[in-house]
Amino acid sequence: MQKNDGMNYAPKGKPNLVVQKGEFTFAVIALDHGHIYGMSNGLLEAGAELKWVYDQDPAKVAAFVAKFPQAQVAASEEEILHDPEVKLVASAAVPSERGPLGIRVMEHGKDYFTDKTPFTSLDQLAAAKAVVEATGRKYAVYYSERLHVESAVFAGQLIEEGAIGRVVQVIGLGPHRLNAQSRPEWFFEKDKYGGILCDIGSHQIEQFLFYSGCKDATVVSSKVANYHAKDYPELEDFGDATLIGDNGATNYFRVDWLTPSGLGTWGDGRTLILGTEGYIEMRKYIDIARDPQGDQLYLVNQQGEKHYSLHGQVGFPFFGQLILDCIHRTETAMTQAHTFKAAELCLIAQAKAVRVE
Repeated sequence: MQKNDGMNYAPKGKPNLVVQKGEFTFAVIALDHGHIYGMSNGLLEAGAELKWVYDQDPAKVAAFVAKFPQAQVAASEEEILHDPEVKLVASAAVPSERGPLGIRVMEHGKDYFTDKTPFTSLDQLAAAKAVVEATGRKYAVYYSERLHVESAVFAGQLIEEGAIGRVVQVIGLGPHRLNAQSRPEWFFEKDKYGGILCDIGSHQIEQFLFYSGCKDATVVSSKVANYHAKDYPELEDFGDATLIGDNGATNYFRVDWLTPSGLGTWGDGRTLILGTEGYIEMRKYIDIARDPQGDQLYLVNQQGEKHYSLHGQVGFPFFGQLILDCIHRTETAMTQAHTFKAAELCLIAQAKAVRVE
């Protein structure tokens, strides 16, 4: 697992099979972001079978097949879309291409699982909503900073059990290391990556909605900047936003591409959740100067203080739930409304952001 580069961070968990061999087949189209490896790992660990891979770049395909040799190389996107065995298509395309690809997938009767951010415009979101309504297919999103982080999964379980009472505020910190030399050209083109609040900000808004139980929220303020990456004028290396949920909970988050080289991983991601009866802090990827292992969670409530070291202890239930949702047409893993609302709010935050220098 690559700890220095968030773009190629692909968590692995314990196998937790929810289907039998041959019961659920998926394919992969578009390998533009390394998150596709984590997405594929999660599905395989839950029992899905990977049949196909397609990308226009033979080098990306070769690297993927080296990791997942069971994947057959498709000659075209259409070969996958017309295969009746394929139930789900997973993708990590260039962000601006994720929405249109999802529409093609759903129109061919398959469910779609894309890396975040799922859209770069509200028009793309509206188009996807219309196709979901017309076809009944699923448009699922890999919001990995909650779904593929064991401390984040456990925090949700604690909240559901009432460990901190009613959630009234979520603070999210999502720093990332830029590693500019290893990034593709599209990463620095705003019309393709969508802006920092649209991109990595989508993780933070999704977490806020989930932990607070909000169905909707208002973006009170947002701002973006390019403080340091002056060689890349279209890149935003800092962004933050404040939201108020429909149940009164509040959210502040900050995302950036300013992680220094001295940190032992790609980003010191943290989440703080305040409840009426206690609070939680997650140190997701490292506990700086103390423990290089991530998934450290701290809980303080009326019963006292507790520290949980959760790496390898919780697992990643989302992937099995998603597979079963695709089979049974349920919404256990994540509702379609929640998936789209998180996407909508990050697009709104991006659109109304004040640019600072």
